[in-house]
Amino acid sequence: MALTLYSFWAATAPYRVRIGLALKGLSYEVVPVDLRAGDQHGEAYRARNPQGLAPALDTGAGDLLTQSLAILEWLEETHPTPPLLPADALGRARVRSMAALIACDIHPLNNLRVHQALQGLGVSRGDVTTWSARWVSDGFDALDSLVARYGEGFAYGATPTLADCLLVPQVYAAARYDLDMARWPALKAASDHAAAHPAFEAAHPRNQPGAPKP
Repeated sequence: MALTLYSFWAATAPYRVRIGLALKGLSYEVVPVDLRAGDQHGEAYRARNPQGLAPALDTGAGDLLTQSLAILEWLEETHPTPPLLPADALGRARVRSMAALIACDIHPLNNLRVHQALQGLGVSRGDVTTWSARWVSDGFDALDSLVARYGEGFAYGATPTLADCLLVPQVYAAARYDLDMARWPALKAASDHAAAHPAFEAAHPRNQPGAPKP
């Protein structure tokens, strides 16, 4: 079954899915969707994904999946080894909680379409950046305490989980706000540790089609 990922090299949501695919050891084809150029609004892409967002994953069996968390959960269910969720129900709930903190509370307030909408309302680029940095910081404050409590090298425990699939891209995205990551030592340590893993390196934006060459 050939997998096809509709992805934009710089976006954090496709980055999450690339990490999951790499951790599962799955090969896939990338179809670039340039969000900055507006490819996601084209008729052909909207026919595949009516929401007009990335990522989208073609399973190769005539099905197209959207939303990064749903795709990662599908990968976990269809390719359970190595696991991205702990074996115990409480552990799974905690990892999902950490992932949702990023996907639902941090990411929506600092992504491209929200920035464009705010600027369309007359908010300056500088004020948009300050506003988004506030929400990233608030989320990182909470996440740092969770990683400090449950992490053992990675965000939760001693092996990569769904939480790391979301954490590393969000830390990558936070660099645009010039935040001092020393403020969140547990979070930074877990992110740095995960980023050194071969699967995370393979998924990094600089290694994707369309990324600027150094």
